[in-house]
Amino acid sequence: MDGTNGGGTAGAQGGKEGQAMAERRWNDVGRSAGATDGEPGPAGPDRYGGEVVPPENFSPVVGEIYRSSFPRPENFAFLQERVRLRSILVLIPEEYPPENQEFVERAGIQLFQVGMSGNKEPFVNIPRDVLTRALAIALDPANHPILIHCNRGKHRTGCLVGCIRKLQNWSLTMIFDEYRRFAFPKARAMDQQFIEMYEDRELIVEAVRRRWLPIAW
Repeated sequence: MDGTNGGGTAGAQGGKEGQAMAERRWNDVGRSAGATDGEPGPAGPDRYGGEVVPPENFSPVVGEIYRSSFPRPENFAFLQERVRLRSILVLIPEEYPPENQEFVERAGIQLFQVGMSGNKEPFVNIPRDVLTRALAIALDPANHPILIHCNRGKHRTGCLVGCIRKLQNWSLTMIFDEYRRFAFPKARAMDQQFIEMYEDRELIVEAVRRRWLPIAW
């Protein structure tokens, strides 16, 4: 996918509308958990008497695709009761913690693990085929609602979300603005270069054939 395809007025407009839609969707989900104005607010009770707390960096991406940092036990009720997850896509190569594994099994959530190293100078790069595999899982409506996360929800998650934005024809300016907002204060130039250069025509053809694309809000 040519990085210039997302440029121009249409791409910028689509990106602005997409950001506004994500903010409205976050407000809807967040208010049900006691949040206001798109920011986490006081925790609300779940039906079991515990607290409902969203993970750090939690945000809707598009439709029923969500992103966040690594979920902790205090976030489990939010993900199960408010977001009603069907799947979790974890982007770290390390073994999933026992408490998280127990949660997904108890909640009937399907766990996908596509481990990848983040882009780091000088020679560590996310393999393109690994990112493509993760992207295919994230796009498949059969897996939705799905949560994408790495450790902080910044770099690896940001790269995957950036590639989703390219499929939505966002301009690179809008994609990088969103990436930097979540990665602040540690945005990586290598991540942004990876997003700009990423392309997989076979995935696009397959996604269109399966009617995963275009992605509708």
